[in-house]
Amino acid sequence: MCWPVAMLVMLTTCLAFVAMPARAQPMSRAEARQRAEKLAALGEKLFSDPRLSGSGKLACSTCHDPAHAFAPANALPVQFGGADMSEPGRRAVPSLKYLQAVPQFTQHYFESEDEADESIDNGPTGGLTWDGRADSGHAQALIPLLSPFEMANNAPNNVVYHAIEAGYGPELTEIYGKSIISDSDATFDALLKALEVYQQSWQTFYPYSSKYDAWLAGKTKLTPQEANGLKLFEDPEKGNCSSCHFSVRANDGTPPQFTDYGMIALAVPRNPAIPANADPAYHDLGLCGPLRTDFLGRSGYCGLFRTPTLRNVATRKSFFHNGIFHSLKDAVAFYATRDTDPGRWYPRRADGSIALYDDLPARYRNNINTDPPFGGHPGDAPKLNEREINNIVAFLGTLTDGWQPAHQVASP
Repeated sequence: MCWPVAMLVMLTTCLAFVAMPARAQPMSRAEARQRAEKLAALGEKLFSDPRLSGSGKLACSTCHDPAHAFAPANALPVQFGGADMSEPGRRAVPSLKYLQAVPQFTQHYFESEDEADESIDNGPTGGLTWDGRADSGHAQALIPLLSPFEMANNAPNNVVYHAIEAGYGPELTEIYGKSIISDSDATFDALLKALEVYQQSWQTFYPYSSKYDAWLAGKTKLTPQEANGLKLFEDPEKGNCSSCHFSVRANDGTPPQFTDYGMIALAVPRNPAIPANADPAYHDLGLCGPLRTDFLGRSGYCGLFRTPTLRNVATRKSFFHNGIFHSLKDAVAFYATRDTDPGRWYPRRADGSIALYDDLPARYRNNINTDPPFGGHPGDAPKLNEREINNIVAFLGTLTDGWQPAHQVASP
C-alpha cells in the first residue's frame, strides 16, 4: 500500500515553502519524506494537547478519541467546551477517519464512469464537516481552535501563544527555521499544517483494516447474516443504502469509502437534548446555516448535511448530525420506517397529531429525500422488516477497523 505514503510526501512537498526561508533548490523527495515524518509527529502531539485550548482542558482528541475511531467516546449528542468547559456544541462530533478522499465543496458535482459524460448534476457535494464548509485539513482544524464552544481561543495569536508556552517552539524551528517564531501568522499556519499532515497518516486514519476489507481481499468470508445484510444494503428496492454510501471500489482500485460525499436532507427528529434547541426558533439547517454562512437564505439547501462514511459506524454512540439516536439499529430503522411509522420517531402535539419532520421548517420540506427505503404512507409495510434491519446492522459491523480473524479462513 504505497500510494498513501506517496500522497503524504506530495502533500508535504506542497507545504514545504509555508513559512520557510527562501531556498535555492526545491526540496528533494527524501527531504520531503523527512519533513512529513516530523510534521506528522508534531501534529500528533498537538492533537492530544489540551494546552492549546482557552480552558487548558480540551484537546482535539478529547472529542475525536483515537480509541473510538476519532469520534467521541461518550453518547452525548453534543460535546462541551468553551473557556470554562460549560458551553455545549451545536452538532454531534463526526469521526475524522477516512476523510482523505473527500473532494472540495462544489455546488455542482458531476461523476460518471465516462469522464466526458456530465449529464447528471449531483448537486452540492464535498467539503469537510457536516456542512462542507472546510476544504482542507488545516481549514477544518481552524474551526474548533477558534470556536467559542470548543477550544475557545479568541484569535490565532492565542493559539500561537499557547503552543509556544507549551514548549513547541524548538520543534517548529527545527522544521521551519528560526524565523518562524517571529511571525505569528506563519506560526499559526504551521500549527494547522502539522495537524493536517498528521491526519494524512494512512496507518492511523485510513488503514482499510476491517473484516469487509479482508473479505474484499479474499482473506475471509462473511457470515450468512452479514452477506445478506450487504445484499440488502445494495438492493435499490430494499435498503438502497449504497445509492449514497457507495460500496464499490473507486476507479483507481481504492476500497469503497461508503459515501458519495453528497448533501442530503433526511429530516431526522429534533433533539431536545441539544441546549440550542430549547429555543423553538433555532434550527440547524446544515448547508444553509447558521454555522455555515455563505448560503444563508438559500432555501433549496436548507436541511442538507453531508453524507458521512459508514466505515467504523458500529463504534459510534450517537448518530446523525444532531446525535438523536444512540443505537445503530435505530438509525437503520429510521430509514425504513420514517414515513410508514412516523409516530415511532416524531413527537405528538397536544391534540395527538404527529409533529412530522419537526426539526425542519415546513417551507424547506420539499428538500427531504424520499428515495427507498424512505417513502410510503403511515400504515404501509416498510421496505425493510426487523430481520432485514438486523442483517444490515450486522453487515455494517464488518466495516470496523482493526479486525483480526479468530482463525485463518480459506478464501471464498
